[in-house]
Amino acid sequence: MPTSPKTIEEKIDRMLTAWRTIAPTKSFGGMTLAQFEAVAAPSLASRQRINELEDETTREKASRDQADAAFMGTAQQVVAGVLADPTEGPDGALYEALGYTPKRDRKSGLHRSKRGEQSTK
Repeated sequence: MPTSPKTIEEKIDRMLTAWRTIAPTKSFGGMTLAQFEAVAAPSLASRQRINELEDETTREKASRDQADAAFMGTAQQVVAGVLADPTEGPDGALYEALGYTPKRDRKSGLHRSKRGEQSTK
């Protein structure tokens, strides 16, 4: 018994094609071809709508990525402006509130041990 949506879609297509091709005027299971197509139509319509939504999602993600790239360029300009501002600068509250580490809180990373001391690393 088909369980995956892809398998079911293939079965719908195969059954409709076979019935249309081989015996379009015959009834099976108390149904005509037109009645069977009416039963299959909602399933096929849902699949079509899902494909359209996936296409829209792809387009919207591309649009988002373009908007993000434009934002990041402008954000870098704003941060550079904050750094260059004489009243704010790299130690200002605004720079820190923007999510950056102020210069006063940065560690140099350089550590020289005296002879005889063990390195903490």
